[in-house]
Amino acid sequence: MIVIGLTGSIGMGKSTTAKLFAEEGVPVHDADAVVHALYAGRAVPLVEAAFPGVARDGAVDRKELGTRVIGDAAALAKLEAIVHPLVREAEAAFLAARRAEGADVVVLDIPLLFESGRDGAVDLVVVVSAGPGEQRRRVMQRPGMTEETFRAVLARQTPDADKRARADVVIDTAQGIEPARAQVRALLVRLRSRDGGLTDA
Repeated sequence: MIVIGLTGSIGMGKSTTAKLFAEEGVPVHDADAVVHALYAGRAVPLVEAAFPGVARDGAVDRKELGTRVIGDAAALAKLEAIVHPLVREAEAAFLAARRAEGADVVVLDIPLLFESGRDGAVDLVVVVSAGPGEQRRRVMQRPGMTEETFRAVLARQTPDADKRARADVVIDTAQGIEPARAQVRALLVRLRSRDGGLTDA
């Protein structure tokens, strides 16, 4: 089973590209979705204990939590120490289940793949990119997005140029969904072929 690590900076089209893999029948494990579920379940008492007042109606208020950790490295590290092991546990269960089912390719959608040192834990790193101009245009269209928040998110992320340099494959989403879909399909054909050729992108 080939394990793809899918990553990309904010606004580059990573979530859309993950859906393209899923539409091609590839099982996708979404780390962000797991965190959302944890914030409504197992992680609630742990996060509330570390950051009193962030739990409301039995779930973590993500906006309130964000105000506590953005720009505060120590607070962020405390949160990650709680959440990351739970995400890894869910990821391991996903991989075991897909292996048991006989999947040939799976995708781990990990926003902070490089930042968390997970790039060495996958067989192939796929970076989604669209260029800085398109990235800014997309991000600033998001509801409630500010320059300050955008800068804070970028500060946490490995620069796009560095991601591209370290990628095995780059999916360019600047031209829209259909060209990106064609790139995903071409990659899957290469992965499923005998000769591979995985690192020539």
